[in-house]
Amino acid sequence: MSRTIQNTLIAFIMATSVTALFFQSNLQFMKAEIYHIPVLFIVIFILSLFIAEDVRNSFKKVLWFEKRKDKRPIWQVGVGMIFYFTQIGFVEVFARGLMPYDLAGMPMYLIIPFLNAFLLTVIFEEIFYVEKRDTVEQVKFKKLK
Repeated sequence: MSRTIQNTLIAFIMATSVTALFFQSNLQFMKAEIYHIPVLFIVIFILSLFIAEDVRNSFKKVLWFEKRKDKRPIWQVGVGMIFYFTQIGFVEVFARGLMPYDLAGMPMYLIIPFLNAFLLTVIFEEIFYVEKRDTVEQVKFKKLK
């Protein structure tokens, strides 16, 4: 379940990034919408669902996730990054009216997702993160050695 949620959010990030990039062009067919959802977003989102697992695995390889003794900190950073960029992508594509607001020169659409991503990471970790713990037998054998 955790992997499915992460892959869906990664596909959403990729789709919003491409849509935000091309939505500002002068090409009218890039701006076609169905119920205020850009058609380009729908197409890219469906295509991104197929490669999201590979993207997630490539990030794990780049960050040496499997070689780390304590995987929890890098897992938290990865999940937090996914939540952060998902919220920014949502604002850039679906809620552009929220982009002009700022707090002392820093755009609010960058500040609020950072705070939300922290909270969502903690909640997500409590629900889905499973840490491998030593069983009672393993601890007994370790002490005997």
